[in-house]
Parts: sequence; structure tokens; C-alpha cells
Amino acid sequence: MSETLPTITDEHMGDMLGKTKSYTVVLLKKTTKYHEPDAPSVIFEHGRRNFALRAAGKLAIVCPVLDESEWSGVGIFDADVDEVKQLYDADPGVLAGIFTYEAHAVRSFPGDNLP
Repeated sequence: MSETLPTITDEHMGDMLGKTKSYTVVLLKKTTKYHEPDAPSVIFEHGRRNFALRAAGKLAIVCPVLDESEWSGVGIFDADVDEVKQLYDADPGVLAGIFTYEAHAVRSFPGDNLP
């Protein structure tokens, strides 16, 4: 299927690229402990913490991964990498060894949202 996309001018590109802002993306990975009997209660508290981070304005977008891969979730934070690492080093799931994570500096457009 061929889709017709809008034409984007160089001027529009330059304008939009000048509006980007720094964020941090977290890639959350399952460990073998993810399937242990006590993991669900810890994962629930990890989720509660994500709700708190959202309410505090730190976690802009959170996306649990729903397939059977090694990945558990992706989050986009309105904070720098060092702050996000401090937050995730204190995450209940990370502390319990159920998750590991990677944090990466990224850029995006303020105001972007999910449809």
C-alpha cells in the first residue's frame, strides 16, 4: 500500500528542529527473576511508582511491552540521564533484580503525545 505523505520543506524542518528538547528514554528489560513467584507483587509496586512519577511530571510517556520478548517497557522522562538513573536505581523492580534498564539521552518535540 502506497501512502501519500505531506511535503515537508527545509524551512519547516529547520523551524521544528529548533524546538526540540532533551529527554531521557528508559528501556526496561526482564531478568530471570521476572517469573519467580514473588515477582508480581514487586512489579505491581514498580507500576505504582510509575504512576507517582507520572503524577510528579517526571515520566511523560510509559509503554509496557506486551509481547514475550526480553523487554518489559519503555519510558520517556522529562529529566536528564543522571536523574533518571537515580530514580531507576531506587525502583522496586530494579532493586529486587526483576528488571535491568538502560537510560539514553534523546531529543523530541515538547507537546508530542499519543493519539
